[in-house]
Amino acid sequence: MKVLIVGGGIGGLTAALCCAHFGHEVIVLEQADAFGEVGAGIQIPPNAMKVFAALGLQDRIARDAVEPAAIQARMGRSGREVFTVPLAAESRKSWGAPYLHIHRADYIAALFESLPTAPSVQVRLGEAVTKINQDAAAVTITLSDGSTETGDVLIGADGIHSTVRGWLLGPDQPVFTGNVAWRATVPMEALGDAAPERTACVWMGPGRHAVTYQLRRGNMANFVGVVERDELVAEGWSEQGSQAEALSDFAGWHPTIMRLIEAVSDDALFRWALYDRPPLSCWTDGRVALLGDAAHPMLPFLAQGAAMAVEDAWVLAEAISDPDRPVLESLKAYQAQRLPRTSRVQAGSRANAKTFHKRTLPAQLMAYGPMWLAGQIGPSIVRGRLDWLYGHDVTGD
Repeated sequence: MKVLIVGGGIGGLTAALCCAHFGHEVIVLEQADAFGEVGAGIQIPPNAMKVFAALGLQDRIARDAVEPAAIQARMGRSGREVFTVPLAAESRKSWGAPYLHIHRADYIAALFESLPTAPSVQVRLGEAVTKINQDAAAVTITLSDGSTETGDVLIGADGIHSTVRGWLLGPDQPVFTGNVAWRATVPMEALGDAAPERTACVWMGPGRHAVTYQLRRGNMANFVGVVERDELVAEGWSEQGSQAEALSDFAGWHPTIMRLIEAVSDDALFRWALYDRPPLSCWTDGRVALLGDAAHPMLPFLAQGAAMAVEDAWVLAEAISDPDRPVLESLKAYQAQRLPRTSRVQAGSRANAKTFHKRTLPAQLMAYGPMWLAGQIGPSIVRGRLDWLYGHDVTGD
């Protein structure tokens, strides 16, 4: 089967790897002219790592990553520990795979370099899709240079502003969440005693929170800081921000947070306005299917956006590989299998934003007191609450 994939990000490249694994011919069409040093840190939870293990890529993915020793929650100003749950060995035991932190550019590079070199897989850069047509026998796309490409299946893995989704369902109506995320990466050597620990740590406070962890074998720190805003902010993840504004947003916070912001120049500090979209009821139309953020755009508060795309990729590739089922039915089966899980993760991501931002002391005690107690009684209680998320294995379904 010939599979056309629009989008060469994490979801698109993973879909290419999964389709090749199941024996399909693949063409990936990416509108960017090159894969560059894009983005910042990203988390690869165990549920995603199981897909890479099934593909035989776990060692390559892990090569430039960091495996955190624990997951932590702290209060943003004081740094008071809410809980610390050991993670490294326990993740492999409880969830069957490691939990990793990686720079997005390293993630993309690992996926791209793992693609088969045989002609059965092509990645074509600088290729934008302008038109989609399909009939009972095939789907055809027209590219920006006027050329066409025909395949058996078209996968829209082209992200939150998906061209394929627009063709499938028309324009969407994103809603501003009232949250803006700061993001930056900083060399660890620039942070001194204030460098973040080798943990996945969320720092919580009134109307805002931050996340810190290490990247690139422990040589770089990643910072994400989410702040509630009253004014409407345009959607986008690459707008440069000012250090002065970020410092104001987190004034009085723990030295780890303040030092991270102080160490970043304005041209390396970015703002990302967070918009939400309701779950789509339909991801497929004939021979066309959506994947990842194109199908289920997700807020970042469970760190599962890319992981859901990785899970999608395996399930979709496996579904279309059933020789006894027509392609159209296979794509519908893919949606039916994935929609309940991705909708649950979307809902969990929305809920976490409220949990992290409790404004009053009574609200904080109600939310964080049980977390602290669970961490004291037994870390396995905290890990157990994540079993549904991290323990899931689409390769064994």
